Amino acid sequence: MPRANSYYQGPVSDHFDGQRFFNPGHPDTDRSLRQVLRWKWREKAAAWPKSVEIRQVVPDARVDGLRVTMIGHATVLIQSAGLNLLTDPVWSDRASPVRFAGPRRVTAPGVAFDDLPPIDAVLLSHNHYDHLDADTLRRLHAVHRPLIVTPLGNDTIVRRIVPDARIAVGDWWDGVALSDGARADIVPAYHWSARGPGDRRMALWGGFMLRTRAGLVYFAGDTGYGDGAIFRRMRERYGAVDIALLPIGAYAPRWFMADQHTDPDEAVRMLIDLEAHGAIGIHWGTLQLTDEARDEPEALLRRALSDRGIAPDRFPAALPGQSFDLTVDGGDRLLVLRDR
Repeated sequence: MPRANSYYQGPVSDHFDGQRFFNPGHPDTDRSLRQVLRWKWREKAAAWPKSVEIRQVVPDARVDGLRVTMIGHATVLIQSAGLNLLTDPVWSDRASPVRFAGPRRVTAPGVAFDDLPPIDAVLLSHNHYDHLDADTLRRLHAVHRPLIVTPLGNDTIVRRIVPDARIAVGDWWDGVALSDGARADIVPAYHWSARGPGDRRMALWGGFMLRTRAGLVYFAGDTGYGDGAIFRRMRERYGAVDIALLPIGAYAPRWFMADQHTDPDEAVRMLIDLEAHGAIGIHWGTLQLTDEARDEPEALLRRALSDRGIAPDRFPAALPGQSFDLTVDGGDRLLVLRDR
């Protein structure tokens, strides 16, 4: 008898079969124990440094324009038209259900938790431990009490962590109104979800389109590339993106990871599909989740951009503590690294 879904009960759709969510028209992201063992026994992971020095910054309390500050991995501070948001916030030392084991961060957060500006909302893409961190959500709620915007089923998980959290939950393409006319839409991603061995794909995953009067920001969360159709559909639906936050790491070995994580070349294809004015490489260099060397995503991103004749400053691999502003120069919308 199929196990009941303890996170979400709702009607069958083109990406929900009544028990589990899935990626329509995309290869299966489920991996068997045999495949996992093949990866761990036959592949060789590159050695990462135990720690990498970064420069922490103290953000402004509010920003009138559009600014993005890299915290680390998939955690980014978006400041747009006076609104402050965090994506997939993780300030914990490990991405794990326990504090004594699991992937450990090699870079400190680019902004110390106590130096955060007031946080109005959190965009929470899915429930993997490197994206949904219980301790960080508790700390954010205690200090900032932000609105948490997340796909179907993740609200149940967040409520178990923070019973009185402010949550807005939705399906792909649903939108949530934020302050000052801003809006966050949940958009599709090619990925999966699980917090343990028995809840695979019982909560939905996704990315976000954030529209404010200062610009349009796309946060991909975790995603594979597939045939690229979902990204071209986003371009048709929302227009050209101002800043795209695109994952460039956790992609090796490709036979295991390709359906769930983009590599740098695919991230550049996403930039092109979205017709983004600028992109920022995230999801690399903080947590060793897969086999590639720590600095390989940055090198491969530069190569992929060069092969297509795209200027490297249009799509940098962001380091923790770096901030980028969207500027307008003669009608061109440009991504500019702030020197702090």
